[in-house]
Amino acid sequence: MRQIPTLALALGLALVAFGPSRAADEPQWRHGTSLMGTPKYPPGFPHFDYVNPKAPKGGTLRMSETGTFDSFNPILPKGNVAGGIGMIHEQLMTSAHDEVSTEYGEIAEALKYPNDFAWVTYRLNPKARWHDGKTITPEDVVWSFEMTKLHSPSQAFYYKHVTEAKITGEREVTFTFDETGNRELPHIVGQLTVLPKHWWTGTGADGEPRSIGETTLEPPLGSGPYRVKSFDAGRTVVYERVKDHWGADLPTRVGADNFDEIRYEYFRDETVELEAFKGDAYDVRLETTAKNWATAYDFPARKEGRVVLDSIPEKGRGIMVGFIPNLRRDRFKDRRVRLALAYALPFEDMNRTMFFGQYERVTSYFYPTELSATGLPEGAELAILKEAEKAGPIPPEVHTTVFAPPVTADALAERANLKKALDLFAAAGWVNKGGKLVDAKGEPFRIEFLMNGPNFERVGVRYREQLAKIGIDLTVRSVDSSQYVNRVRKRDYDMIYGGWAESLSPGNEQFNYFGSDAAKREASQNHAGIENPAVDALIKRVVFAKDRAELIAATRALDRVLLWNHYIVPGWTLAATRMARWDRFSHPEPLPAYSTGFPTIWWYDAAKAAMTGAAK
Repeated sequence: MRQIPTLALALGLALVAFGPSRAADEPQWRHGTSLMGTPKYPPGFPHFDYVNPKAPKGGTLRMSETGTFDSFNPILPKGNVAGGIGMIHEQLMTSAHDEVSTEYGEIAEALKYPNDFAWVTYRLNPKARWHDGKTITPEDVVWSFEMTKLHSPSQAFYYKHVTEAKITGEREVTFTFDETGNRELPHIVGQLTVLPKHWWTGTGADGEPRSIGETTLEPPLGSGPYRVKSFDAGRTVVYERVKDHWGADLPTRVGADNFDEIRYEYFRDETVELEAFKGDAYDVRLETTAKNWATAYDFPARKEGRVVLDSIPEKGRGIMVGFIPNLRRDRFKDRRVRLALAYALPFEDMNRTMFFGQYERVTSYFYPTELSATGLPEGAELAILKEAEKAGPIPPEVHTTVFAPPVTADALAERANLKKALDLFAAAGWVNKGGKLVDAKGEPFRIEFLMNGPNFERVGVRYREQLAKIGIDLTVRSVDSSQYVNRVRKRDYDMIYGGWAESLSPGNEQFNYFGSDAAKREASQNHAGIENPAVDALIKRVVFAKDRAELIAATRALDRVLLWNHYIVPGWTLAATRMARWDRFSHPEPLPAYSTGFPTIWWYDAAKAAMTGAAK
């Protein structure tokens, strides 16, 4: 399934298909597919149940971003891509937000594949058009796939089992795979962003040839419901709704894309960004800081009801976040060292004194979904673990102990945990001499904690204070977004706070998160540097699971092995989206089960806006 970006967290689901039985040599065309069985919506359905098909079109939505942007190129890993650029592009397939792992046609009107999942063919919608009126062609799809693999290392890894993309009909593209039985492969290519070959290989307004391999601030041609209207480089980008969009009447688009204009305003300082919201400089703020949520919104517009605070439950994803040590550094290679770092984290005290009690401790890589390991392994899960042990050793606690992070309930527990941490360090060859933790050569244990901006600094300082009690020198290093991204890509860090968002149908992306090959690859999401043959074997069991029951068992087995290897000091989460907004908008009731639907299915409410006051 699709890889999901860190804490930014808007979640894309990669989809697996199980459809009606048929002869192996006669694959059937399908309008949609689902891992969970038969798609909810039949051929010719009018619209998704969770939308308002009569939602009014109009109005402006103003959003904010932190940092800056210097590119509109959607596939390059370099540069800072403008917020919202995905709105101008489309994919072969699109997800439903009230189903797990279900996908319906977008640029493609149908797909087919054989029982062994050796290939997949997509048939393009004959109405699909670029914004310049030209038809979207199979050639565009093949070119987009080839360029994405060429210029995006993460996508090249994601599509590594796709050996060929070939035009096989007037409106058909066939993707061939190097293995059979991998039921996700037919659909991960359905998530491909399709780009216009004729535009990217043409000449720009400056008379110079364009290059898909370079960043650009020339507004690109797209096919989606929005286009770039205007921009101020690094500061503002404005998108306008394409009123004659070719796909406006697709059942997946009815009731969606309702704003006439969506603006993104950039702020380099998060404090200024928050104050700008209070001053009505933008409309909606997704709050990620517990302190802000508890204390920063006590201002007149909130008291008057013109600003609304919503906490919208999230059910469509799992998550693991925390302090990730870089195992590429020798001092973090010992599992006991990593566990010792977990004993030194006083989460309960931090939650009480810093987070206003808002958070829950993360106890699984798939928290808090049915994919999380519970109890001790048995049945199919136990059999999968025993098979994985043939590939490599797994921690003995996997079979004997239910995983739980160390708890610091009070001062007595804190002292006990710090003593346990010192014992673990001593067993790994580190001793406290003169108040400093050193190895046999007398080298001190030092950690640079790298942060993307200063917003997390008080957390880093609190952890530093605790680690200092056992002789560890932790330096809190805050850098700007560009530096942070570059250093993480190049693995130039000791420790970061990050993680992995998971859909309810994990699959091929697990190789990118935790696979040994990804540990060696720059810019992968294997931030910890995990190289473990047992983990690799378990990921394969997840990917090649034959049904939902096997997928759950394999995922829980993977969860246990990851947890007991202590690749992360588990952090905290809130299973909800905290949204502060000026009360100018409405949305369907209820919202879809697995998404807030924002901003796609929301709309500008003129009556509310009149009462709230005109945007400044």
